[in-house]
Order: sequence, then structure tokens, then C-alpha cells
Amino acid sequence: MVNFKVVISDKTGKSLSHELKDKDAQPFLGSKIGDTFDSSLVGLSGGKLQITGGSDKSGTPMRSDVHGGVKKYVLLNTGVGMRDSTEGKRIRKLLRGNMITEEIYQLNCILDGVTIPSSTAENTTNTENNQ
Repeated sequence: MVNFKVVISDKTGKSLSHELKDKDAQPFLGSKIGDTFDSSLVGLSGGKLQITGGSDKSGTPMRSDVHGGVKKYVLLNTGVGMRDSTEGKRIRKLLRGNMITEEIYQLNCILDGVTIPSSTAENTTNTENNQ
């Protein structure tokens, strides 16, 4: 059973969240960070979705330069998963690879070509606040 929460942002700063389950989530399995899809997969017409990142059920972030769908300890000095930017400091952190598997919970995407309709963004925000 595959379950993704897809967070879609456009270039104006608007974002919305959409939950995909089972058959709707199947096209995303096996894809990698940077892949593009048609936006009709999440109910938006016109435009493309580009995957920019995500995290798994435990909150471990995905990183584009870690290959595969596994968790690995990586030595970092900057970038995704690294908060401290002290010069010369490197930390070994647990990160998830760039492939989307069943363990991924949240996907972050950018909507290319069109903007998110304001009525869709407002309805999604109001629905999430009421729950």
C-alpha cells in the first residue's frame, strides 16, 4: 500500500498539499529527484511537475546525490540535511537516496508552466486548518 503526500509549489510562492494513495501513487514509484510528470496526476490541468525532494516516514530527507532508495550515512559539509554552516565543519548524517520507494512519505514538487489557481490553494489551506 503506497501513500504519498505531495506538496506542490509554483514560482509565485503558492503551495498546496495533495494526498495520493495506491493506484494514484504508482506512477511515482521508481522515479528519481529531478524527473518530470504531467500535472494531471495530482488533479491540476496544464503544466508539468518536477520532483525536487522529499522525506520518508521517519523524517529523513532525500538527497539527489545519494543513489538508490536506501538510507546511508553521508559525510556532509553543505546542502540538504546539513544545518550548521561553520567553515571546515563536516558531519556524518543519515540521508535517503534519490529514488522514490514505498518508504517515502512526502514528495516536494515544483509546478512548471502554470501557476496554482488561487481558489485551489485557498480551499486546500482551509481544509487543512479545519482538521
